[in-house]
Amino acid sequence: MANFGKPRVLGRIVLLLAMIIALAIGGLVWFDYIGLIDAKSLLGPAYRTLGIQARTGGAYAADSPALLEEERMSKRLESLQVRAEELDTREGAIVKRDAELGQKIQEVEERGKALDDKEKSFNDKVKQYENRKVNVDQNAQYLTGMPPAKAVEILKSLDDQSVIDILRSVEEQAKAAGEQSIVALWLSLMPPDRSAAIQRKMTLKPGALE
Repeated sequence: MANFGKPRVLGRIVLLLAMIIALAIGGLVWFDYIGLIDAKSLLGPAYRTLGIQARTGGAYAADSPALLEEERMSKRLESLQVRAEELDTREGAIVKRDAELGQKIQEVEERGKALDDKEKSFNDKVKQYENRKVNVDQNAQYLTGMPPAKAVEILKSLDDQSVIDILRSVEEQAKAAGEQSIVALWLSLMPPDRSAAIQRKMTLKPGALE
């Protein structure tokens, strides 16, 4: 019984070996045909026996369509790569330009905001000045309508700058009305040292209300 199975196993081994050899020869012939390997010296006798013309060259001919197509593809890929590099360079330049433009826009906006703040501050100061000028002119009218001694008592309770602003307003109103200013009389009724200090400050700062 043991000897009965040996021929079948041996037959299978022989069949597998034959298939392997056939595949190897077939692969060798195919690789030689497409030009991957040069096996014409090995396969030449077999080709001649079978009446098949063997491949004569070890590589494709210079004018082979396959080589020409491969060269065209290579040049096209190279051109596409160069184009891609140019686009990357342009994109980098655009990104850089956008960043610089964004920074300039931000600087302009900041400057505009600073100018708006300055304008608002200036308008606030002008408004404060106008409000104070109105108050000073009103106080000057009230004091002018009082007896000189009483007006001087009120002036003595104010700081020097407020007194100076009122005196100047009184002089402006008297000049506008074509009347004699009462400022000289008020100063004469003040204590000499206070009167001298006020006149000295008026001389140093001859301008109007500050």
